Amino acid sequence: MMMDLRILLLFVTMPWIFCEPARTSKVVPKHKGILKIVDDEELISASRIVVEAKKPKKKVILSADYDSPVDTDDEGPGADHKDDKELPTCLMCVCLTGSVYCEEVSPDMTTVPPLPKETAYLYARFNKIAKITNRDFADIATLRRIDLTGNLISEIEDGAFSKLDQLEELTLAENKLVKLPMLPAKLVSLNVNHNLLKTKGIKANIFKKLTKLSYLYLGDNGLEAVPLLPETLRVVHLHNNNITSLTDATFCKGNNTHYIRYNMQEVRLDGNPITLAQHPNSFICLRALPIGHYK
Repeated sequence: MMMDLRILLLFVTMPWIFCEPARTSKVVPKHKGILKIVDDEELISASRIVVEAKKPKKKVILSADYDSPVDTDDEGPGADHKDDKELPTCLMCVCLTGSVYCEEVSPDMTTVPPLPKETAYLYARFNKIAKITNRDFADIATLRRIDLTGNLISEIEDGAFSKLDQLEELTLAENKLVKLPMLPAKLVSLNVNHNLLKTKGIKANIFKKLTKLSYLYLGDNGLEAVPLLPETLRVVHLHNNNITSLTDATFCKGNNTHYIRYNMQEVRLDGNPITLAQHPNSFICLRALPIGHYK
């Protein structure tokens, strides 16, 4: 009786004994049809290794336009690394259609920035630009107005503006210029007030060749004489210089008493060490007397 009970108990527990390994293990195929039993933990670990091996390495950088990180693939050995300090012009300045405004730029702007090809108007006032080179405007033939007021410009290479066939207005006031470069032929207005110009720094016929020049501002410099002026001039400011004398041909034609300079509307000579009343024939052709000292 006891033996029969033991045999019955063996048959009841035998399936549980064989099913336990099957419940905790899995059969996976090996190469060449051979089966291998592995634990769950081994299978999970192996799958993680495979996934990690296939996942490409990525590099996190900050986007130039946003503060959030952006994933990028690893750069190759020939990748181009740009200097972070060399920001594009339209990030430092305000760029509108055809106009670029670079005024009081921080960090300090010491050179003329690269300009969009279609730029017609450049305003780069109150910076620390020290020199204008032939390359600065070489590819910007569309420029019509340049304003570089309030910089530290002491040198302009002679051909810096020579290729600007459409340039009409050039303002270089409040700089440190000691001489003027060649000027474009279609220039209408030139402002070089508040510089360090002397007569020797201005070529004899530099203005005479400009057949469209109407407005010329040379005040607050160190000129000793009035330069040759084109017939097209309407306004000329020569105040606060060192002009000590005038001739009959400064504004008029000394040998032609009937000549009248119709275009000239305003002449400023105040602030010079000269008494205009001593030179009446110098402005007899003008429609209005020059502004200055007569006593």
